[in-house]
Amino acid sequence: MGRAADLAYDQIRKHILDGTYPAGFHLKEEVIASSVGASRTPVREALSRLSSESLVDFVAHQGMFVANWATEDLDEIFGLRALLESYGCRLAAQRISTEMINKLDALACEMSRAHGSDGEAATDHIATLNNEFHQVLIEASGNRRLVSMVRHIVAVPLVHRTFHRYDEEALNRSLASHHELVIAMRERDPDWAASIMQSHILAARATLRTGAAAATHPNGEATQNEPLS
Repeated sequence: MGRAADLAYDQIRKHILDGTYPAGFHLKEEVIASSVGASRTPVREALSRLSSESLVDFVAHQGMFVANWATEDLDEIFGLRALLESYGCRLAAQRISTEMINKLDALACEMSRAHGSDGEAATDHIATLNNEFHQVLIEASGNRRLVSMVRHIVAVPLVHRTFHRYDEEALNRSLASHHELVIAMRERDPDWAASIMQSHILAARATLRTGAAAATHPNGEATQNEPLS
């Protein structure tokens, strides 16, 4: 991907995550090209890349649209995650190695340090570290089928969007949960670990639900500045 396409990708992705382009928004190449100051070719390349990342959906004979997660989707995804990942934490607390606990601790500390920085890059970095943290935890369960199921359910773009929806209080609560999970792992306490993970994921779901509610007018129409997911 060329420099112009990279710049278009960064700009479009930012607008999707911050809600400038809401869920279901029609990404017309000519309009986007004018907005980001590029020709249609790099915009087309950028949209193709965003589609591969599940941030953009292609609809035959209509074009590209910002991916949408309805409230029902959020309930299904986060409900399953709360069940599966809390069970994974219960197993992990009994099986995890000291090396993996130290890895989790390092990731939790790096997320807290990144929180001290401002901007989209810092938020993206935290979201990436968060994904790795959860992956290490679920792999520590030692249950291969569970690992496969969680990987299939977790929608990475949705996780990133969650962090872009957090206010200061919600982000601090999320980061604190990571540190508490590390302590629960060191204590080898399966009940504590499972409880923390369940509340951690359900809190994330509540954040997205709030965003979905704020994105809808009383008549049920989406606003133009906040995504439904």
